[in-house]
Amino acid sequence: MARSMVLGNGNTAVCFDEFGQIRDFYFPFVGQENHIGRGQAHKLGVFVDNYISWSDDGDWEINIKFEKQSMVSKMTAINNRNKIYIESEDIVYNEKNIFLRKITLTNKDSRPRNIKVFLNQQFKISDTNHADTAYFLSSLQSIIHYKGRRVFLVGGVCDDKSFDDYSIGFCGIEGKEGTWRDAEDGVLSKNAIEHGMVDSVISWNRDISSNSSIVLYYWIAVAETYNEAGELLEYILRKTPEHLVESTGDFWRAWTGQVEISFEGLSEKAKKLFYDSLLVIRAHCDNRGGILASADSGNIQYGGDTYGYIWPRDACFTAWSFDLAGFYDISKRFYVFANDILTEGGYVLHKYQPDHSLGSSWHPWVKDGKRQLAIQEDETAVLLVGLWEHYIRAKDLEFIESIYNSFIKRAAEFLIRYKNISTNLPLPSYDLWEEEYSVSPFTASLVYGALMSAYNFAKTLGKEDDAENFYSEAQLLRKAIISLLWDDQEKCFLKLVDGEKLEKNRRLDASNFYGPFRFGVLSSDDPRMKESFNILKDRLSRGINIGGIARYEGDRYYHIGQESVGNPWLITTLWFAQYKIAVANSQAELEEVIKDIEWVANFAQASMLPEQLNPQNGEAISANPLTWSHAEFIRTVIEYSKKNKSLNRA
Repeated sequence: MARSMVLGNGNTAVCFDEFGQIRDFYFPFVGQENHIGRGQAHKLGVFVDNYISWSDDGDWEINIKFEKQSMVSKMTAINNRNKIYIESEDIVYNEKNIFLRKITLTNKDSRPRNIKVFLNQQFKISDTNHADTAYFLSSLQSIIHYKGRRVFLVGGVCDDKSFDDYSIGFCGIEGKEGTWRDAEDGVLSKNAIEHGMVDSVISWNRDISSNSSIVLYYWIAVAETYNEAGELLEYILRKTPEHLVESTGDFWRAWTGQVEISFEGLSEKAKKLFYDSLLVIRAHCDNRGGILASADSGNIQYGGDTYGYIWPRDACFTAWSFDLAGFYDISKRFYVFANDILTEGGYVLHKYQPDHSLGSSWHPWVKDGKRQLAIQEDETAVLLVGLWEHYIRAKDLEFIESIYNSFIKRAAEFLIRYKNISTNLPLPSYDLWEEEYSVSPFTASLVYGALMSAYNFAKTLGKEDDAENFYSEAQLLRKAIISLLWDDQEKCFLKLVDGEKLEKNRRLDASNFYGPFRFGVLSSDDPRMKESFNILKDRLSRGINIGGIARYEGDRYYHIGQESVGNPWLITTLWFAQYKIAVANSQAELEEVIKDIEWVANFAQASMLPEQLNPQNGEAISANPLTWSHAEFIRTVIEYSKKNKSLNRA
């Protein structure tokens, strides 16, 4: 199930589904240790007139979005049957590990009524379903869920009073769906403790006049020990929940307010999505440097796994967007992370966890009885390109000097070694789509860009021998890309696919075009690039009713229907928009880019951008949100803004 909201502070991240239920709760790393299990949710329900309605039962009209330029979730929920209206402002407090909801419930009936609000907690602490304990702690008027060094303190107040009722019981075991079922008659059993697979429910009971409201604050404080959790509760009560909501909103408005950009020609929807995208990718950033691909644990991909890892490539493109927007401290933390994970051999592996440990992989180290390096070489190369882009903006020379030998030189020397000495092209590795073991124009172009970045670093630091070596290798590679990967018959760059003999794969691929353009193998106005663009734009959009660009011809990953060449991806569609920006020489030519930006904004769902879309109706497919999609949207809007400004001056 797609996520409609993600909130975070670099240690704790919380995701909501479309019903305002909490579906993911990460701590102490963003993306590692999800404390809500697959199929579980923290539920919200209202009991009135002898009937309970949970937010996911179909009776509610729900809208969830970010408050303006702030990482505060604003949910509205209307139940016309029960005549109940709810507004909820939700935060992950930016200073401490506290999730907090400010819930305003209004009785829209013409008569006063007794109304009960139920909040349910379904934890699967540390991603395991055994040995959890939950108990009611009367001294703190809280429910405590714990296992080992993970303690969740649940509580709240309404009219300065704690919850009126509670219960704890089994969830998903012995035929028990969960203690939330105990709420459906409006009365909880007050079972005070249970262990194993457990959940809990708390409730408030109030008489509410016609068209009047109550306000309640609900929180989950998370810590490694009981004492720390108790200190967080003391902090909430001392500072007041209202202060935490207000100060969190103020912090994020100040944070987004640092971006200097003009949105001339773009809609308010596109402008809002730009700021929302900054907030989404920030919520996916762990304070120890990792940038998560997606916090959406509901998306299950190859091998039954999720996107809850750091792919160095995806993360680097996201760090690059942070640099474009001026948030250099976040991207610097990522490059510290990259320096830490680089192997002694000078390359990075498939993917990683936020604690810097190795993530899962499906790339074999032996194929057809032969040893191979199980990497995507572009994931190493992009780090050098991104780091140079970081340096030319942040100008943090001391940082660059500190990692030159351990990271820049080591990675560049690996890229030089990992080549076919007879062709000067890179040796085969898995492509950026993680499918083919090949020599791809995208990877080869990134290696060229990486060696040129290493040359720039070496020249800046006065390391002349290194600079000469990196530059000469880069130029040999550029010549090889143009002579061996360009196909004059197809008028496109093509992959060399691994087999008995490396042969050209004539299936057109958006990345084969984007790599040579983005990383400087050919200039954007080179006739070959212009001709290639027109061919790919036509063939990679065939049969896609809603517009957009597929990854490559015949893409079957989550493919919907048989009419289209593939599903449109947000990333590839925005890549083509970026090329249009690069070659635009007039405001009229920029109009096409505006259409692309607005196309993306129109298909955003609750400010979340997925990986790909249904080619017939535009519904989100695969991970949602996908950090890389948001990063490319940010880049595209910034590049559009700069080009628009330069054309206006001209």
